[in-house]
Amino acid sequence: PPHVPQAHHRGIGRLAAAHLMVHIEPYPAMDEGDLIELLWGGCYVTSKTVNAADIGQTIALRVPESFLQNGKVKISYRIMKIGDLPEASIPCTLWVRLDLPGGQLLDPDTEENQGLEPLTLPDPVLQRGLHSSHMLDGMPVSIAPYLNMAAHDEITLRWGDLRMDLPALSADEVGMPVTFTVPPEFIREACVEEAQEITYCIIDRAGNNSRWAPTRIINTSNIAKKTL
Repeated sequence: PPHVPQAHHRGIGRLAAAHLMVHIEPYPAMDEGDLIELLWGGCYVTSKTVNAADIGQTIALRVPESFLQNGKVKISYRIMKIGDLPEASIPCTLWVRLDLPGGQLLDPDTEENQGLEPLTLPDPVLQRGLHSSHMLDGMPVSIAPYLNMAAHDEITLRWGDLRMDLPALSADEVGMPVTFTVPPEFIREACVEEAQEITYCIIDRAGNNSRWAPTRIINTSNIAKKTL
C-alpha cells in the first residue's frame, strides 16, 4: 500500500493537507519506463514515469489540496509496465479532517481559542476556591460540547504546569458535555500555589490542535499550605 508519512493516527489534518505527499516504496521488478499513477478515492491524481535514478528509491507524489474533503478516503496506486496490464496496489484508508476542534482560530498567532467554552466548575469552587474535601474526593469538571466535536478527539487538561489526558471520545459522547472528576492526587500535586490557571485543549484523530480554551482561575489558598 502507499504510505502517507504526514498522517497522524491514520488521519490527515489541516496542516498536512497544505503540502501532502504520498510515498510509494520500491516494488519488485521496478524498472525504467514504469508509469506509476496515484489514485485518491478512485480518482486519478498524478503520475510519475520511473527513470534510472528512481529504481530502488521511494517515489513521492504530491496530492493537491483541492482533492481533500472531510471523511474517509482510500488511497492507492497502479503500475503500468510496457506490454503488461496495470497492477493495482493494496489501498490505504485514512480519515481527512480539515475542520479544527472548536472552530477556526480568529488569530492564528494566539494560543487561546475563543470558540471553546471555559471549563465548567462547581459554583462553590468558582466563588470561594477549593475546599479540603477536594483533596479527598477530587473535583467534578465539565467541558461543554464544541464545534467540530468528533469521535476519537483527545482532550488534555492543564492545571498550572501539570497535564492530565482524558480517554478519547467515543461516538456516543459526541454532542454531549464531557464530564469527569479531577482525582485528588492530581489536585494535591497541582495546588502548591494560592491561585492556579486551569484550561484544556483538544487534538482530533487527524492531529488538528484546538489550542487552549479560555482559562479559569482557581483560588487554592484554602488548601495550598496543606500540600507543602
